[in-house]
Amino acid sequence: MGFIAIAGCGALGGALAHKLAGRDRAAEVRIVDPEGRMAQGKALDIMQSSPVEQFTTRVTSADSWIAVAGADVIVVADDGAASREQAGESGLAVMREIAGVASNAPIVFAGASQRELMSRVSVELKVPRQRLIGSAPLALESAIRSIAAVLLDGSGVDVTLRVVGVPPQAAVVTWEHSSASALPLTSQLAAHQIAAINAQIRSLWPPGPYALASAAARVVEALLGRSRRRYSCFVPIERGPVHDAVVAMPVELGPEGTRRIIEPSLTRQEQTLLENAFEM
Repeated sequence: MGFIAIAGCGALGGALAHKLAGRDRAAEVRIVDPEGRMAQGKALDIMQSSPVEQFTTRVTSADSWIAVAGADVIVVADDGAASREQAGESGLAVMREIAGVASNAPIVFAGASQRELMSRVSVELKVPRQRLIGSAPLALESAIRSIAAVLLDGSGVDVTLRVVGVPPQAAVVTWEHSSASALPLTSQLAAHQIAAINAQIRSLWPPGPYALASAAARVVEALLGRSRRRYSCFVPIERGPVHDAVVAMPVELGPEGTRRIIEPSLTRQEQTLLENAFEM
């Protein structure tokens, strides 16, 4: 096995490196950032925790984007110097360098503000859509599960639901097909409670770096073939020669990237909201 490359050593990149190393599912996690000393310091700090946390994954660093070459998965995180997610023109410039050496590796966009960047990488840099996955919707999904669990006086682990569309303004929660402890969620939560959760979605976005890192780590594991679970992720869908709609959909993942986009089962109202999200 090769390694996982993380593009950026900001708060998100550091949290992600720690999360991936701690789960011990890869031989090496490489933090890549032109701020080489910062990346080196975070890699060393994580490695020094390995005897305590008992993981064997090596955490290394590099200061050139060329160092992502050969990675099994590349994760786009945040800029170490500016402490902001890779996005906009500067993010596209970084992606241009990465795409030139990335071969066929899937690229996971871990940030919450990277939808436009995903679309531009697909359309302008001609990176195949199946290689581009955004993991932030899974972090939002986790937050909604936690709130539902509090209302149920239970655990978020027992809550199953999906978020599709475009968070936060056009996020669609599949309430009719959600469950908690194997029972329909709509039979356990009152209508006003579900409405209250829907009203909170805007305030839950963007998720913090630890939630984003946890979501990205699970998606990376699925891409490595270490998990057969399906997740809600941003994926680019063709909407014309100069535009891709990037929306959250349930996906099946594998080493090549997105194997299949799964059409969610929605009510008529939810379907209308999802169709509106494709125009955003």
